[in-house]
Amino acid sequence: MSVESLALGVVWGKSAENGGGSMHLLLGHLLDTAAVGELVWDRYLAPVIRERLDAVSGGQGRALFALVCGLHDVGKATPAFQMKDDGLAARVRVAGFDWKGVSPQQGRRWHHTRAGAVILRDYLPQVGWSRQACNWVWPLVAGHHGRIPGRDKLVHPGVAHGVGPWPQVQQAFVDRVAADLGVDLPDLGKASTPNRGDQLALAGLVIMADWIASDHKNFGGLADPGKVSMAAARGRAHEAWEKLGLRGGWRRANLVPEDQPDLVRHRFGKAARAAQSAAVEMARNMPGTGLLILEAPMGEGKTEAAFAAAEILAAKVGADGVYVGMPTQATSDPMFSRVRAWLAAVDAEVPVGLLHGRARFNPEWAALRSQISFAGVHDDLDDFGLTDDYGLGDAFGLGDAFGLGDAFGLGVEVGVDDESRASAAARSETPPTGPVAAAEWFLGAKRGLLAPVTVGTVDQLLHAATRTKYVMLRHAGLAGRVVILDEVHAYDVYMAQFLFEALRWLADSGVPVIVLSATLPPALREQLARAYLQGALQCRDVDLAALPTPVGYPSTTAVFTRGGKPDFTSVSAQPWRPSASVNVRILDEDDAFDPRTVAAAVTRAVGDGGCALVVCNTVRRAQDVHAELTAAFGADVVLLHSRFTAAERARRTAEVVDRLGPPRREGAAPRPKRLVVVATQVAEQSFDVDVDVLITDLAPVDLVLQRVGRLHRHERPSSDRPANLRRPQVLVSGLRLTGEDVPRYPEGSRAVYGDHLLLRAAALVVDAAEDAGWSIPADVPGLVAALYGEASLGPSGWSEAFAVARTAWEVDEERRRVNASAFLLGGEDRLRLPTLAGLHDNGTAALETEERVAAVVRDGAESIEVVLVRRAPAGGYLTLSGRRLGPTGEVAMSDDTVLEEVVGSVIRLPAVPELTAAARATLIPLPGWAGDPWLRRTRALILDNQHAATLGGRDLRYDNNLGLVVSAANVPTGRRRVHPTP
Repeated sequence: MSVESLALGVVWGKSAENGGGSMHLLLGHLLDTAAVGELVWDRYLAPVIRERLDAVSGGQGRALFALVCGLHDVGKATPAFQMKDDGLAARVRVAGFDWKGVSPQQGRRWHHTRAGAVILRDYLPQVGWSRQACNWVWPLVAGHHGRIPGRDKLVHPGVAHGVGPWPQVQQAFVDRVAADLGVDLPDLGKASTPNRGDQLALAGLVIMADWIASDHKNFGGLADPGKVSMAAARGRAHEAWEKLGLRGGWRRANLVPEDQPDLVRHRFGKAARAAQSAAVEMARNMPGTGLLILEAPMGEGKTEAAFAAAEILAAKVGADGVYVGMPTQATSDPMFSRVRAWLAAVDAEVPVGLLHGRARFNPEWAALRSQISFAGVHDDLDDFGLTDDYGLGDAFGLGDAFGLGDAFGLGVEVGVDDESRASAAARSETPPTGPVAAAEWFLGAKRGLLAPVTVGTVDQLLHAATRTKYVMLRHAGLAGRVVILDEVHAYDVYMAQFLFEALRWLADSGVPVIVLSATLPPALREQLARAYLQGALQCRDVDLAALPTPVGYPSTTAVFTRGGKPDFTSVSAQPWRPSASVNVRILDEDDAFDPRTVAAAVTRAVGDGGCALVVCNTVRRAQDVHAELTAAFGADVVLLHSRFTAAERARRTAEVVDRLGPPRREGAAPRPKRLVVVATQVAEQSFDVDVDVLITDLAPVDLVLQRVGRLHRHERPSSDRPANLRRPQVLVSGLRLTGEDVPRYPEGSRAVYGDHLLLRAAALVVDAAEDAGWSIPADVPGLVAALYGEASLGPSGWSEAFAVARTAWEVDEERRRVNASAFLLGGEDRLRLPTLAGLHDNGTAALETEERVAAVVRDGAESIEVVLVRRAPAGGYLTLSGRRLGPTGEVAMSDDTVLEEVVGSVIRLPAVPELTAAARATLIPLPGWAGDPWLRRTRALILDNQHAATLGGRDLRYDNNLGLVVSAANVPTGRRRVHPTP
């Protein structure tokens, strides 16, 4: 027997512990993964991905992808890896493959991912591969544990990598995998270099194949070389694929033909509005992939237009799914329902997921989850240390449970066989039973975006723009999709840097992107176009001279390339409803901004009936105003903000939408004679209610306009509104005017938004109050442009304060841009790099918790979610409502009603550094929760019998009517826009 044949029969790839009780030969695992790679190609990948890889490989994309999958662990054929298990190492040494002089420390330092890269880098040119092909392929192997090192990290200690017969052994594994796949190894080496975006997606897809093939329940260990073959591997892969119920997205045949005369009517049952028709026609006229920007008023039907345009673009480029990114968790939930309704008409069996940490509290998602067994999904998350994107097990976890330390590739290497534990983390004990269950595998750690259709917070996309571990899995999920981003006006300058970086990578991958906004600043429109074109053309400086400025509102702008150069088109349409005159007045307040003044104004407005929305800029002010109004109107007042428990916030939101939502809904409650909703910024986005009058604190005008979008929102008989409220009215609070003096506003508003935007907003509000108000939506683009423009506003007496505020704002904006750049995946300076080598070099920080990763992309202080429980007077614990939890909280493990109340009592603490530090240092799960996969990672905040506690030097009290009350009110969190967390 030759040395090579002997090695193929003894070199191990997985220990018995990770092989289901039996050692698994390395060749067996390589062939298993290659076979899974073939199925990923055949049954999962979107046509566009296959077409793009075929294009660079002379039509051999499938063979090339399967080969890379099959070679991902070839670096285990080294002394450094083979010595990791004493028993298996002895077997290898007895066969004649030794490693004299290799210390355990050397073995630990030479990780098999880098070893595999070196093997391919050194051997493939010997069999005819071009250096160009080698240079882009080896990073895919080097990065299959989540980080892609630079070329300088491939310098190895020779004895640990292998001397003597080891190079022959390593080459034998490469040759055998290629031969068993039936590929012509030299011919594949002629492949040209794909775009870096495609390379990153491929790196993630290799990981996907590896994780599936590492599930020892479907791929048990094979120690007998006689049982290892490509045919056997394909049989195992096919059986595993069927058990897991894996599939890709919709098929091109399911999409409506481009010549469908009214695609909106066809899908949604209503004739297309002018803006919707314009967007659909624009998508049809685009030459291929590109960026589509839809600007339209609230309630214009942007979402339906985006869905229709997505179908057209998907059919055009060969995409098979969508990712819909929303600014918050609360806005993601209603969008999830709308996407599912749309999908029912496109392909009802496409796996779909709701992707955010509180998804478990969404009833619709909970109903879908109930059809799936999640026993294995939770059990091994600790072992692999990955986040649970879908909020099934780790969304509120403790720091160590996430394993996100060294997210930027600075620290120790990943342990042996962590892909085995990853697959275990997402494995079910029972086979899927239907199309919903087919999405089960995608619910595992780190793989949320791999589901063909996902709806979630935009953080999922922003994280794809960061230099974090396993970022390639996010790109594998985004490739072959159409990306829809709603409410992009909600992104501040810091978040926008991650958005721009994501657009660069998406454009490089040929992913169409549809952006929706009601209040898009002109500068942001230009920045979005520039970022997408930078990615598409792979150059920093792009010519935007021909980018048109929309001449009307609503408008649709298309950004794409033609002949290697930027190209643009833009069209405007008439809004479906004529503009309405909105009366704007300013509430006369004193310097104390007493909440009684706001309450009195509301009383005057709806004392005889009517529905009002009061929007305050801080939770504390909302709580104070609510208290005053409750004294006047009792149960006719509802408070809504982010510091209620998850269950209570969901209940309150549903109640308000039910009472003030669109008329003529099935089962809708009658419109109340009077209702006052007091809310914070949670009312700005995806809050489909109709009020008769709006009272709002001063805020940047684009956000005020979002709030105005709830005013007279629905078509209803005028008799539904009180006579004095039949003309839309906005009363601006939180603004103090004293002659020619500079306006004043509450310190809480200043802490959230800063002086510059508030002063410019004040000038625009004063103009409206002194004139005829606003014409909505006609005035929207001009107001937004004025807010973010440079033209002077307001009286001359304000000019000095304006200048000082603008200078401070510009300095802060630049500081935040620079801060964001340190975390970007690539950035403008790395656009022309040919390969992924060094992608994770130069990391700047270790992000060991999901909370800290979220804080990075949103530039906010880290905040912590906790579950509220009470200490029982006689010992033990109670739920918030007083149900018994037992001495250690164990009742939640045996009583589903109690468990549901406990998980519904989660709440996010204010983003105050002292609170966060104290929560991380002192709050832990209750001892009786250790057996539950979610609760064992959930910090408990224990309240006394007055529902109070002290934490981080602050007094906290949970009030059933007010929510969480913090004694230190209006703690500044930085002068930035808030992003309300549901």
